[in-house]
Amino acid sequence: MRGFWRPRTSFPPGRGLLSPEKDLVGLSFGRPTHMLRANDKTGGTVREEEAFVFHPRLFENRNVVVTGAGRGIGLEVARQFLDCGARVLVHTGRKPGRDLPDFLLTAQSERRALLLHADFSAAGGAVEFAEDALSFFDKVHVLVNNAGTMLGRFPAAELTDADYEAVVRLNQTSVVALTRALLPALKAAEGAAIVNTVSISALTGGSPGSAIYSASKAFVSTYSKALARELAPDGIRVNCVSPGTIETDFHERYSSRDKLEQTRKSIPLQRLGTAEDCAPTYLFLAAPSLSGYITGQVVEINGGQLIC
Repeated sequence: MRGFWRPRTSFPPGRGLLSPEKDLVGLSFGRPTHMLRANDKTGGTVREEEAFVFHPRLFENRNVVVTGAGRGIGLEVARQFLDCGARVLVHTGRKPGRDLPDFLLTAQSERRALLLHADFSAAGGAVEFAEDALSFFDKVHVLVNNAGTMLGRFPAAELTDADYEAVVRLNQTSVVALTRALLPALKAAEGAAIVNTVSISALTGGSPGSAIYSASKAFVSTYSKALARELAPDGIRVNCVSPGTIETDFHERYSSRDKLEQTRKSIPLQRLGTAEDCAPTYLFLAAPSLSGYITGQVVEINGGQLIC
C-alpha cells in the first residue's frame, strides 16, 4: 500500500458508547455556528459565514467514502462529513499533486481523513480505488458516488467512440463498479446509505454537446432506484442528489459567462447554486436518524430551475 493511515478498531473509554444515529438529534438545535466555505479560492481557510450545521457527532465512528471530492460539491460534502465526526476516505481526483485546502490536510494529519487519487475514466480505475478503500475500511457506512464530469462538449455528429467510452466509463461504469466492489462492506455496516450525484440534465437532456453526459446521469438515476429496491432487504438505502446549475469550475470549463447569466435570470430564486446549497442534502440522506424512511428518491437542488 501507499503508507496511508489505518483507522483504529477500538476507541478510548467512553467513546463509541453512544450511537449518534439513535441518541443525538440530527441538527444542532438551531444553534448558529461558523461554517468555512470549502469551494472558494481560499479552500475554506479564510471566509466564514453563519450557518446551521448538523450535529458534530452525527457521523461519529462512521466510515464514509466520497468520490470526486478534490473540488466543488464533493469537496464541500467531504468537509461537512468531517465536521460531523466521520472518518472520510476522500477521492481527490485523477492525478496526484493537486493543491488541497488546509482543512483536508489537517484532517489527514489527525487521521480523520484518508486521501486517495484514482482515474475513474481509465479501465479498472474504480476497481483499484475500491481495493484500496477496502484495505482501510472493513465497513463502509456511507458511499457518495460523486465523481464525474462532461470531459468536453461533443456534438452528436462529431462524437467518437473514444469520447463516448470515456464519458460513460467515468460517469456510469465507475458508479456500478465501485458500488459492486464496496457492497460487502456496505452490508457489513448494517444500515448503510448510498448517495449518488446525478444532474438536472438527466431530466432535461442538457444543452448541446452534453447528450452522452446527460444520458449517463439518467442511467445513474434509474440504476439508483433499482438498487434501492434490491438492497432494501440488506438495510441499505439508495438515493440521489440532482444539482442544477451550480457555481463550480464545472461550469467555468463548459459554460460561457453569458450562458450562465441567462440561466441565472431564468431561475426563480434569481441566483446560481453553490456547493454549500447542495452538501447538506447528502448528509441528510446519509443519516438514518434523519432520512431512515427515504430510499429510491432523487432530490432536485436547483432554485426552481426545474419544477415538475
